[in-house]
Amino acid sequence: LNLPQFVQLMETFVGKGTSLPTMKRFIAFIKEEYKQTEEEKMEQLKKVHRSSLLARRKLLLEALFEKWDNNGCGFLDLKEVDAVLSAFKEGMEKKALRNAKKHLCSRYPQPSRMGKLSPQTFQTYLELVVSELTGDEDEVIDSLVEFLTTSVERSHMEHLRRLARRKWLHRIQQAAETSGASMEPVYKAVFKVLSQDAEAHGDNKKISAYIALLEENQVSPERGRILLHYVACTADDAPYVLNQILYRDMEGVSFAVVEEGKPIHVPRVQLHGNIHFWNYDRPVEERRGSFLVLPLQDARWRVFGILGLDTLQDEGEKTIFLTHEISFYQGISHAFSKAYHHVCTLENILQVTLTALDWLYPRAPNIHTVTTYLMEPGQDKTCDYALRKVITTDHIGQKEIHTSPVLLLRKENLLRDYLFKCTDSSQVIGTYVCGEYHFAIPLRDLSGKALAVLDLSIGHHQELPPHEHKDLQKMLKMVQAACSEILKMSSRETEPICVLEAEHAASLRHSGILFHRFMLQDLRECV
Repeated sequence: LNLPQFVQLMETFVGKGTSLPTMKRFIAFIKEEYKQTEEEKMEQLKKVHRSSLLARRKLLLEALFEKWDNNGCGFLDLKEVDAVLSAFKEGMEKKALRNAKKHLCSRYPQPSRMGKLSPQTFQTYLELVVSELTGDEDEVIDSLVEFLTTSVERSHMEHLRRLARRKWLHRIQQAAETSGASMEPVYKAVFKVLSQDAEAHGDNKKISAYIALLEENQVSPERGRILLHYVACTADDAPYVLNQILYRDMEGVSFAVVEEGKPIHVPRVQLHGNIHFWNYDRPVEERRGSFLVLPLQDARWRVFGILGLDTLQDEGEKTIFLTHEISFYQGISHAFSKAYHHVCTLENILQVTLTALDWLYPRAPNIHTVTTYLMEPGQDKTCDYALRKVITTDHIGQKEIHTSPVLLLRKENLLRDYLFKCTDSSQVIGTYVCGEYHFAIPLRDLSGKALAVLDLSIGHHQELPPHEHKDLQKMLKMVQAACSEILKMSSRETEPICVLEAEHAASLRHSGILFHRFMLQDLRECV
C-alpha cells in the first residue's frame, strides 16, 4: 500500500462518525500490533536499495541517450553506437558485445533490423552489454557510461540547442496529455515547435508544414488502395492544402516515403521534376525552395502518415534544410507519433466507457448520473494533476460530450475532494455530496494508477439494489479489462506494415466491441 491507499483503508475501516478518543485508541492499537520481523526489515531495505539503484541507472542512461541524440531525433544509429562500443577497454570486450547484440536482435528484431535504437532499446542494449562483462554490475555500468559520455564532444552552442529542442518536444507530448482526447492541440503544438526552431536554429526560414494520414481509398479505388488525407497544416497553407487528397497516381515523393519508411529530402524542388504543388496560383518560376517528407511511424515502426515541410514561401537565399534540422524534424515526427497514439488510446478508452454505460443504464435505473473525468498533468507546480470532465450521462442515459475544457483542481473543488482521493489511492470512494450519495470509481492503467474516474450518483440512497449493484460490478470489471487490453495493444511491437487512418476509426468501433467481448467471455466462464 502507498500512503494514500493506507489512509483510505484506515478511513474506510473506522467510518465517519468515530469519536476522537476511539480514533486515538485505534491508532495506538495499530502501532502496538503492527510489527516487522528482522527478515522483513532486511528484505524491505534490500528492495528499497535495489529500486534506488535501478532509478539511478535509468536516469544515467536517459541522460546519456540525450547527450548522444543532440538534435532530438528520438533514436540513435545502431552502427554508430557499435563503432564506439567496440573501442571500450581498448577493444578487449568484442565477444561480449557480439553476445549482447545477438540478444538485442532476438528481443527487438524490428528496431535491430532497421538499425535504430529508441531510448528503451538503447538502455536494454547497454544493460545486455553489462550482463556479458565481468565485475560488479553497478561499477561496470558506471565505467561504460563514463566511456560513452566522454566519447561524444558537444560544443556549448550544441548544448544550448539541445536543451531548447528538448523543451519544445516535451510540449508536443504535453499537448496530447492535456488535450481531452482531441488532436487539435497536438497539431498546433507541432507547428509552433517547427516555427520556433526555424526562427532560433534555422536561419529564420519561413516554413510551410502539413500532416497527412493514410486512409483507405473508398472513393476512387482504381487510383490505388490507399490515399493520403491532409488533416492539418500551417495557417498560410490552409486554403490550398487542408483536406486535400493525394492519390498514388499523382506526382510526388510522399508514397515513396510511406513504402520505404525513410525521409526524402529534395534540396531544390525546381530541379526535381516529380513534386506535387498544391498552390496552383504560384507561378512556375516561383516554385523554388527545399522540400522534406518524413514518415510518421508508430511504436511498431508501422507508417501511418507523413509530415511534410517546404521553404517555397521563403524568399531568402538559405532555404535548404541542414542535417541538424532534418534530424530534429525526425524527432518532431517521433514526438507527434507518440502524441497521436496517446490521444487515440484516450479516445478508445472513452468509447469503451460509452458502450459500457449504454449497457448499464437499462439494468440500473437507480443510477441518476455518471460523470467521466480524465486525469491530466497539472499546468504549474502548485497542482500535480487536474481532472477534466469529458462525458456527463443523465438519469435516462442521455450523454453530453464536453468539447470545451472543464477542469477540476483540488484546491478549488473541496466538495469534489472524493474524486481526488479516488485518483490518489486508485480505490473506490463513497460519500454524500449535497444530499446525494456518490461513488468515485477509478479506471486504472497497467501499473495500477488511476487514469480516469467515473463519478456515479445514486440520489438519496446509500447503496443500489443487489441486482443493480451486481450489474454495476460486472460492468466495471469488463470496462477495466477492456482498458487494460487497449493499453497493452498500444505498447505492443510487431512487424511494420502501413496503418490506415480508417483503421483508427475501426479501432474506435473495436473498442466498443471489446466491452461486449469480455462480457461474452465472462458469461461463458459462468456457464
